[in-house]
Amino acid sequence: MSQGGCQLNIVLVEPEIPPNTGNVARLCAATNTKLHLIEPLGFELTDKQLKRAGMDYWEHVDWCKWPSWIDFSEGINPSSRLWLIESGGGVRHSDAKFAKGDYLVFGRETLGLPERLCFDAGKRWLRIPMFNADARSLNLSNCVSLVLYEALRQLDFDGEL
Repeated sequence: MSQGGCQLNIVLVEPEIPPNTGNVARLCAATNTKLHLIEPLGFELTDKQLKRAGMDYWEHVDWCKWPSWIDFSEGINPSSRLWLIESGGGVRHSDAKFAKGDYLVFGRETLGLPERLCFDAGKRWLRIPMFNADARSLNLSNCVSLVLYEALRQLDFDGEL
């Protein structure tokens, strides 16, 4: 578990690639951010690649696993703000106004987030700009880093969360 209070939450919905989840866990440990993993996962949590990517950081990560999106959405405070990050969003990630306690939600590497969730998010459906139409997507752990650090910047992150 991490030391200190949680500023933000990262949610990975049905992640498939162990090194991406391990990298995100390491990022969460370094930024005192809570990690939520929503099943089904595309790997075992004991997966060697997962541990390798997260190195020895897992013991410093404040994280939990949820059996489904429904369990997650019913298990958090109803007033929580969820930001869904997926291509097609109407708001650029850097234009969002993040607040302490927000949840930054990312989908599967191969399919992203369900379209219905994105449409339901309305103005909280965010996109990361891409300038080459031939590039399909960015790496999941890179996307998490981009959006998380923008949110931390807005919260006057000074390295001492």
